[in-house]
Amino acid sequence: MTNSPGPTPTPPVVALLGTGIMGLAMGRNIARAGLTLRAWNRTPDKARPLTEDGALAAGSAAEAVTGADIVVTMLFDADSVAAAIEQAAPGLAEGTLWLQTSTVGVEGNDRLAALAAQHGLVYVDAPVLGTKGPAEQGTLTVLASGPESVKDAVAPVLEAIGARTLWVGEVGAGTRLKLVANGWVATVTVGVAQSLKMAEAFGLDPALFLESVKGGAVDAPYVQIKGQAMLDGAFDPSFALSGALKDAGLIEEGARAAGADPAFVAIAREHFARAEQDGHGDKDMGAVYLSY
Repeated sequence: MTNSPGPTPTPPVVALLGTGIMGLAMGRNIARAGLTLRAWNRTPDKARPLTEDGALAAGSAAEAVTGADIVVTMLFDADSVAAAIEQAAPGLAEGTLWLQTSTVGVEGNDRLAALAAQHGLVYVDAPVLGTKGPAEQGTLTVLASGPESVKDAVAPVLEAIGARTLWVGEVGAGTRLKLVANGWVATVTVGVAQSLKMAEAFGLDPALFLESVKGGAVDAPYVQIKGQAMLDGAFDPSFALSGALKDAGLIEEGARAAGADPAFVAIAREHFARAEQDGHGDKDMGAVYLSY
């Protein structure tokens, strides 16, 4: 006698709240993975492109989450995430999984975890590493933290949006690791801009800096990609400078509260703030180069 295979698990119904640069790309990959997707955005036109991939563009957050197994949030900050969940509240069922992928900081994550408890939701803190390109390609890295018991349930969504998921501990660990990683990105971005501008000041072709480190121990793909974009004046947003400024503030706040010294991130934040004041907030974070 042979054992017959068990029933195939039913794919989850997913509600996506937030379809900006990152959310739209993530939504496409969720829908293309064969999952039922309902998408909502405060500006409805931003959710409609997902209908081309079979998703429903919901008229309200509550409509999007009604009957959903998993709610995914990808919005600018903790305030916008909290506002979306409150708008969705009439459609939320107790026990629904909430996969929170936005960068919201330590205090913001604590506030959202409390909101999840208030509405009886199972909260998974899962910010992502990567910008527009990796989001479109489904190659994000997800820094997930939350109950062990939900890993299998959220796996179809995580596999759709990312190439790798790291489960890093209890709720809040994902957010803290995201701040660490984004602090590195901020300092490298500003460091590349400084090096290029310094080369110019020395009367050198700034491209020589990128060539001199290329392939060496201090090189990284990000250095070459971001540095070349700066030299080419290519500032279509993969990750907006306004978002980098917001994140730098969250990193400083979280680091100081934990007893760490975020000196280099503070310097990066100052440069991002100056670039935003110069009108570059809606450009890619590499536009810090323009105000250096």
